[in-house]
Amino acid sequence: MTRRNVILLLFLVLFWGGPTVLAYYTDWLWFKDLGFAGVFRVRFLTQASLFVLGGLVSAGVILWSAFLARRLAEQAVGSVEMPGSAQMRAMERPFSMAVVGGGLLLALNMAGAAVGRWDQVLRFWWATPFGTADPQFGLDIGFFVFALPVYRFFQGWLLMVVGLALVAAVAVYAFRIVFPQMPMPVEGQMELQPAAPLNLIVTRPMRVHLFGLGAILLILLAWGHWLAVYDLVYSPRGAAFGATYADISARLPALRVQALAALVAAGLVGASAFRQGYRMAATGAAIWIGVSIIGGGIYPALVDRFVVQPQELERERPFIERTIRLTRQAYALDRITEAPISGEEMVTAADMAKTPGTVANIRLWDPGPLLITYNQIQSIRLYYDFVDVDVDRYTIDGRYRQVMLSARELSPEKLPPQAQTWVNRRLQYTHGYGVAMSPVNELTPEGLPTLFLQDVPPRGKLRMDRPEVYYGEKSPGYVIVRTRASEFNYPKGDENVYTTYQGSTGVNLGSRMRRLLFAWRFRDINILLSDAITPESVILYHRAVTERVSRLAPFLRLDRDPYVVVAGGRLYWILDAYTQTDRYPYSQPAREGFNYIRNSVKAVVDAYHGTVTLYVAEPTDPIIQTYARVFPGLFRPMEELPAPLRPHLRYPQDLFGIQAQMYRIFHMQDPRVFYNREDMWSLPQEILTDKPVEMTPYYVIMRLPGMTTEEYVLIMPYTPPGKQNMITWLAARSDGEHYGTLLAFRYPKDKLVFGPMQIEARINQDPKISEQFTLWSQGGNRVIRGNMIVIPIGEANLYVEPIYLQAEQGRLPEMKRVVLASGNRVAMEPTVAEALRALLAEPGTPADAAARRPGTTPAGQAPPSAGGTDPKSLLRALIDRQGRISEELKALDADLRRLRELLEKEK
Repeated sequence: MTRRNVILLLFLVLFWGGPTVLAYYTDWLWFKDLGFAGVFRVRFLTQASLFVLGGLVSAGVILWSAFLARRLAEQAVGSVEMPGSAQMRAMERPFSMAVVGGGLLLALNMAGAAVGRWDQVLRFWWATPFGTADPQFGLDIGFFVFALPVYRFFQGWLLMVVGLALVAAVAVYAFRIVFPQMPMPVEGQMELQPAAPLNLIVTRPMRVHLFGLGAILLILLAWGHWLAVYDLVYSPRGAAFGATYADISARLPALRVQALAALVAAGLVGASAFRQGYRMAATGAAIWIGVSIIGGGIYPALVDRFVVQPQELERERPFIERTIRLTRQAYALDRITEAPISGEEMVTAADMAKTPGTVANIRLWDPGPLLITYNQIQSIRLYYDFVDVDVDRYTIDGRYRQVMLSARELSPEKLPPQAQTWVNRRLQYTHGYGVAMSPVNELTPEGLPTLFLQDVPPRGKLRMDRPEVYYGEKSPGYVIVRTRASEFNYPKGDENVYTTYQGSTGVNLGSRMRRLLFAWRFRDINILLSDAITPESVILYHRAVTERVSRLAPFLRLDRDPYVVVAGGRLYWILDAYTQTDRYPYSQPAREGFNYIRNSVKAVVDAYHGTVTLYVAEPTDPIIQTYARVFPGLFRPMEELPAPLRPHLRYPQDLFGIQAQMYRIFHMQDPRVFYNREDMWSLPQEILTDKPVEMTPYYVIMRLPGMTTEEYVLIMPYTPPGKQNMITWLAARSDGEHYGTLLAFRYPKDKLVFGPMQIEARINQDPKISEQFTLWSQGGNRVIRGNMIVIPIGEANLYVEPIYLQAEQGRLPEMKRVVLASGNRVAMEPTVAEALRALLAEPGTPADAAARRPGTTPAGQAPPSAGGTDPKSLLRALIDRQGRISEELKALDADLRRLRELLEKEK
């Protein structure tokens, strides 16, 4: 190899391999900084081993086949001169380089494909049995989850390598034997030489080479047919997911016959290498193709049409039972406890009195409008941003309260254009500050949330010693801390307060080499040139919570909603993580593609330090047990979770939503009912803003039927398909020892229980509510209808829908009314207390009229007396009445202003 070629090769290696090596090195520094160097080491060694092994095997096989073909072709042709021999010799070097280059590129691709399966290989090597056998083959489910995918990949990978080796051999033979015999131009003339009969020289060694590769391909195809037998448990063809009667009775034996036919064909093709002619090889190939056509398509189709379809239910019954049982296992639906509930028509005052904690935590605020409100009243400065509103519960002033909260994160892109400097974005504006927190059921007279935590520095009802948010849901890009440039901490009047990062994480930038490497990694020369960086400076990167956890454990599926927690005076992020697979036999896949899922991990990220701790929440899950064996030290038992964080664990919405979707169908355990879809359910719809949308699960604090205390519960109602009445509701418990318990309460089929859309229709049909909505809209306001919340109280349901107003010229939504409904009654009032009073009033009373005419005093009647038999009750009634009068006066004032504007326009 010439010096020029050596330099070119080194340049190509540096160009292609340099960024990869740099990424691995900086990732290793990051893992080491978090204390998980061992996790990186296992992954890196596995990936490197697969790359080297895959590259050597594929390159060796492909290039060996090509060079063997060259040598055998030279021996076959010898010194015979053919019309194109001169041209072939002129093109020999470029062709050889193309073969070698192409072979190496193909080998790199094959090696990369092997590296991409590092996760499957580790799971295969350290597999933990499920302890449950599949009903068809009697094999542990771990075989299908851990072993079969690796066998399948390995078979396909080898098939591709051998196929490429065969293509390379045919290309070399064509170049050295066929190409020289092609007609070539006569020197000095335009016409071609006369074509001679093509002489396909095929020696015995060449036959052994080609037919040997063909036989190996057929052997690998036979292996593929044999593995396909086990893939029948994922068949989507029948009345239920998984192997059907036709699969087991026809396709399974046909696949075994196909495997046998492929082996016979391999033997015939291999034997053809030592005999003249191609009849034996053609016979073998014809046998395999014929068996594949008949056994793979025609025979199973005939069985399905003439054996299964005339009596499909009876044929498929045992297979439907398998699908029901294993799908319920895969999604933990078999853990749901079902209970009847009478479905009383109307909540009563006695029900309310028994559940004061439920009534005191009726949710009025929706995350969407509240997020806008937080950003309007609590962002403090233009460079702060609230990204998402989370729902949680805290004990505040001795009361169990449901709250909403959001972290105040930094958005350096919102700095003024003149402040968009590298120093500001990377060295000074490095972190957010504090949270905003408000109860779900309180608001100010202006229709804004009452704040439990607010402002910077934070003040409120919870202690906050370390409010800085270096790691959050957003946290864009890298920052460098402990530099000569002071970090902005928070604004204080006309001045700013500065700080220096004291956290425990961060990769040191003390050396010039480190700075050079990170400058290359982030394509930012300022890291190398800046004088503000000192030997003590550290760089923080991968700062978004989901990115941080996924980098550490990419094999986990992450929940869409990490939520912030205030605990012990600090801020933490909790993120639910799932183990999943799409290889669980007979289990119906979810819309996302997997067919088994467990909430096996709770990830906790410190918002200041950035430390990541993964706690095993489902220790019986075989997949997380396998990963714990693969990465010792990565996971911790749930018992080690700090006590201040435990009250904030919650059943995850993503998992509950998936289970709720699957439970619509798989609550039916009778094969006949399942086959006919006689009792299938639907997820209800609601009116959100001004259009119907599918309802999503929601958290409430409530007392479950038969329980004695309120608790934090995740709920989803169900309706029958094509109908709107409520038939069941599913609940997941989140508190204490009951965490993870799933309950389904089913209403009698002969009783009508209103569903969310029926209540929405009643709201739309109420003339006074409709009139009020129209009046608001004409006044230049946008009416926003919030989430419909169905709260079971006792044996009946209370329906809650908040109403917001948003001015056309402003973005700040204000909560103006709350609609409560139960049974045949609907009430809309400024407060929950007033709406409850109207809803529960005796028929014929003024409060009853208010329930029928929300927000007004019945025409022709004087306002009701405050009443009361003792000074305290009279005082409370007067205060309550004063609040109502104040609201009425405000509404009257707004109407008068609107009337004046209209009169002026007419003039």
